[in-house]
Amino acid sequence: MAATPIRTALLAYGMSGKLFQAPFLAAHPGFELYAVVERTEARMQHDYPGIRSVRSVAELLADTTVELVVVNTPSATHFELASQALRAGKHVLLEKPVATSVAQLQELLALAREQGHHLLAYQNRRWDSDFSAVRRIIASGQLGQLLEAHFRFDRYKPALNTKKFKEEPGPGAGLLADLGPHIIDQAISLFGEPISARKTLGTNRPNSQVDDFFSLHLRYPQGLNVWLTSSLLVAAPGPAYVLHGTQGSYQKGRTDPQETQLLAGLTPTAPAYGHEQPGQEGLLTLASAEGQLHTAPDAAAPGNYLGLFEAVHETIRHGGPYPITAEQLLWQNELLELRAED
Repeated sequence: MAATPIRTALLAYGMSGKLFQAPFLAAHPGFELYAVVERTEARMQHDYPGIRSVRSVAELLADTTVELVVVNTPSATHFELASQALRAGKHVLLEKPVATSVAQLQELLALAREQGHHLLAYQNRRWDSDFSAVRRIIASGQLGQLLEAHFRFDRYKPALNTKKFKEEPGPGAGLLADLGPHIIDQAISLFGEPISARKTLGTNRPNSQVDDFFSLHLRYPQGLNVWLTSSLLVAAPGPAYVLHGTQGSYQKGRTDPQETQLLAGLTPTAPAYGHEQPGQEGLLTLASAEGQLHTAPDAAAPGNYLGLFEAVHETIRHGGPYPITAEQLLWQNELLELRAED
């Protein structure tokens, strides 16, 4: 007998809910997309006519039939809303950053254990096509001993964000809290906890009050150095991923198509979903035994964030291990909280 679908509710239907959660919850047979908090307009009903729209978080959490709550609200609210959901007896799928301090995260993890429910981090970029290709290349060992890894997540957005909470100084504001969790999580998932780290922040846009540039230098055993960098003032982005090892190099652009496809209305189950376009291949350069270099294109497998939701389902329904571990989240938050160098 098939397991009962997990009755799931969203705390918001902004960009995150509309693009990155609702389509996958609707597509995965293991979930029932049931309710959403919308205080004024019932916008989600236009896309999902059967959805139940409620006016407050308290009303939603009082519904004892809801098993899983997706906390996809502004970063500064994550701790309080996730705490409320756990205390109401719900599992929680929590958007990045899962907390704005290590202390908050430790409290959430302790509360989840106490309540006997799961606190699961929404780190969807592990299922990007470009990053999956990077992970495959590293795992293959073709590059030999890895010496350098450079991850970049750049955009060109000189104007301040119209969402004021992203531009007002405070916990969860700034580029590091916004895009940092993506590439920090990717690095941690590949390399684990660094033995040391240095952080640089910058504020470069006119009238900006929050960081719009960051760079983290992570050091690992056996001479591996990893740089994680992001800026909102890069008009001509280069490769998003560059790897150098003793036997070769690899570079890959930020070519995952999922966000663009979701914006265009493509569903996660469509045949073309997640497939990169010709010409977007990575470049793999390997040295022969004689020292000659050969470069060849490397095609990525399709990306699909359904993999994250399958992991959520497996964890809640069958007790399987969730790939984004509590230990990894603590490492991530330690790096986010690390004091920047002058």
